Amino acid sequence: VQLQASGGGLVQAGGSLRLSCAASGRTLSNCAVGWFRQAPGKERELVAAIDWRGAMRYIADSVKGRFTISRDNAKNTVSLQMNSLKPEDTAVYYCAAGSNAYVAQSRHYHTWGQGTLVTVSS
Repeated sequence: VQLQASGGGLVQAGGSLRLSCAASGRTLSNCAVGWFRQAPGKERELVAAIDWRGAMRYIADSVKGRFTISRDNAKNTVSLQMNSLKPEDTAVYYCAAGSNAYVAQSRHYHTWGQGTLVTVSS
């Protein structure tokens, strides 16, 4: 499966963006999908994840109450709705596919897409 993240851009603080992760080559419907981000000089962070049914979701404390993850298996996509964006949310955002048994554990994600840059201005 190949993953492609899209939807990034430049937004002012307090604004919103919706990222999309699209899969090709194979269905995502039996995989967990996580959204990660990496800012310059910082470690990669798992910010949100969802299991194949959408029954189990993980949201990092740093984005809780502002970010929401959802999926549409019929369209083979997973979305990340980001509201109330802050300058510290600036990063390259990646989506990845992984194990449904370890939704909140970064090391269990094995297939990565190219990232999309989110820049939040103050």
